[in-house]
Amino acid sequence: MVTFPNAKINLGLLITERRADGFHNIETIFVPIPKLCDILEIVAPQNQKEEIVFNQTGLKIDGNSNDNLCVKAFYKLKEKTQLPNVTIHLHKQIPMGAGLGGGSADGAFALKMLNTLTSNPISEVELANVALSLGSDCPFFLKNEPCFAKGKGELLEPIGLSLSGYNIVLINPGIHVATGMAYSQSTPRPAPINLKVEIQKPIEFWKESIVNDFEKVVFRHHSEIENVKTELYNLGAVYASMSGSGSTVFGIFKTEQNISRNFDKMFTYTSAL
Repeated sequence: MVTFPNAKINLGLLITERRADGFHNIETIFVPIPKLCDILEIVAPQNQKEEIVFNQTGLKIDGNSNDNLCVKAFYKLKEKTQLPNVTIHLHKQIPMGAGLGGGSADGAFALKMLNTLTSNPISEVELANVALSLGSDCPFFLKNEPCFAKGKGELLEPIGLSLSGYNIVLINPGIHVATGMAYSQSTPRPAPINLKVEIQKPIEFWKESIVNDFEKVVFRHHSEIENVKTELYNLGAVYASMSGSGSTVFGIFKTEQNISRNFDKMFTYTSAL
């Protein structure tokens, strides 16, 4: 069984409140980027003695494989239902720590796949709760359609948003931004706009109102990331922003782009939306 966990971007990200549990409440619009994806294979060999065998290729993931969200998804789901022994192979293509949700997508897609391997699959509501235990972005990837999100990002409301006809450019300068640092140096505030209303306006108006609050912190530490956003506007983007806590910056264009030469040695991805 093979699937393709995809990336996401944030259209606007408002940090609205510091919670008593140490997390933050946010408001954002999640949008899937279906053509930028990892490759995830899960099989259940009959004679495998180990509970789980995990292999990974593609972009190198630092750290212990037991910390990978695909592995954690297996053990979290096994607390709820019976699972066979499995072999998981993840081929990583989405940059890590980039604000694109690649790890969260891997975990969520693994949950969905593993849930089909049990004789007693859990409900969609239960699966969403397990996904949330993996990470705040994970429940979104179970829906995987444009959504307005609030709370920690887990309270999701699908919205009617289509960017069909536009093209997107994603630029990752290879700078690691610690999400915890970005949150700790942010200043929560009541939402200054209604994102659900603003996102329905013509895209040419987004630049004036739809912001990512993380940019204030991240640009202060990494001017190179701000320079990427400026360059995307110089190249004709109708809207550009950092995604999540960075460091990826995206630009939305009216026409197809081939601008990798402008971002030498950076990860560059372009696609029709």
